Amino acid sequence: MTDVIPAACAHLLELPIYAHLGTIRPDDTVQVNPMWFEFIDGTLRFTHTTKRGKFRNLQHNPSMSLSLIDPENPFRYLEVRGRLVEVIPDPEGAFYVRLGQRYGNPGQTPPPDSADRVILVMSVEKTTKQ
Repeated sequence: MTDVIPAACAHLLELPIYAHLGTIRPDDTVQVNPMWFEFIDGTLRFTHTTKRGKFRNLQHNPSMSLSLIDPENPFRYLEVRGRLVEVIPDPEGAFYVRLGQRYGNPGQTPPPDSADRVILVMSVEKTTKQ
């Protein structure tokens, strides 16, 4: 666990809960979408494609923010801020399958858009919590 993540909220990064990922569009407005994620080696990772708006947003501005609500207490949350630090090709959709299984679908298969799939890797630079 990185020392930026408060110990009281670190468990939220291990749970298969939906989180909301915010990126900045080229017109400087914010786009927020629910996302599957995994916390690996001090970074957050998401499956995505190179054909969608969020990917274009991150090419324009690599800043990202992730919000997680504690499923046991909706008054507690963790916000993680960082930036896109790596894009890893995933043309077989293997990470998509892994995340699908993490989120409760043991029979998850690769999506039809696997050829365009990538893993977005987000740094963990700052957090806020309640």
